[in-house]
Amino acid sequence: MPQQLDQVIHQLNQIILGKEDKIKLALACVLAKGHLLIEDLPGMGKTTLAHSLAHSLGLSYQRIQFTSDLLPADVIGVNIYQQNDNSFSFHQGAIFNQILLADEINRASPKTQSALLEAMEEGQVSVDGTSYPLPTPFFVIATQNPVYHAGTYPLPESQLDRFTMRITMGFPPLVAERAMLTHQQQRIDYQSLSHCLSSEELLKMQNAVQEVHSSAAIIDYILALTSATRRADFAGLPLSPRAAKSLLSAAKAWAFIDNRDFVLPEDVQAVFDAVASHRIDGENHHLANNQNTPLFAQILNQVDANNLTFD
Repeated sequence: MPQQLDQVIHQLNQIILGKEDKIKLALACVLAKGHLLIEDLPGMGKTTLAHSLAHSLGLSYQRIQFTSDLLPADVIGVNIYQQNDNSFSFHQGAIFNQILLADEINRASPKTQSALLEAMEEGQVSVDGTSYPLPTPFFVIATQNPVYHAGTYPLPESQLDRFTMRITMGFPPLVAERAMLTHQQQRIDYQSLSHCLSSEELLKMQNAVQEVHSSAAIIDYILALTSATRRADFAGLPLSPRAAKSLLSAAKAWAFIDNRDFVLPEDVQAVFDAVASHRIDGENHHLANNQNTPLFAQILNQVDANNLTFD
């Protein structure tokens, strides 16, 4: 693992106690050039992780609190009439940063949520027929409360599919929660966090991740996993080709974090829940998770990686 990534993980471990696995998944998402959705109950550390990650990466970022009265123009920008020369000038919205922190994204209306679709897919926004490129690198880190909470609008499948990963924080281990209570602080000073990476270093790492080797057997394994969701008897939604590409990119990033230049089946399995669950469960995952075995685990159990030859 590059020293800078180790520094990011170490720094975040001091803030998000007992959640190194979630931190590594978030980093893998960034290295895979993906967008990250963090979902859990209020007070579980979603916004803390998003803020800390953004500051540690040293990229320009802005946070938007998504509310029911937020307008698309507040996010992407708007043309404003200039009376002195009878023209319009474009005023950039908050999305014109390398990281957009969309806090509680599912409290905004579907119209405002959809304003992110073009940006997340193409790295640009269009206003009144004119396209404006976004900075590079560009990521959306969004947080949301479970859909059954009051005042939320479910994200459509088309938007969920654009998030490379969805992670849930979960309750911290008792040892970590005891440490929080014993050494509690009033407020985290995000400005004091070290910038462990520069934009140039991150872009180099992203390019290195793309060069991580994936054998034909790994490709077949990913195809077998996605094909298992497309059978008529599958209880969830099918995984799209975009999901398959996201799974491969995330597995490469996980291997890179593990200091390898080749992908193993364990890398695919490590990221499969984060990449697949929000796609196959949609916004009904709180119901699907009531099953004895989650849908993503059913798929992993059905597809035997031992029958494949990895080189």
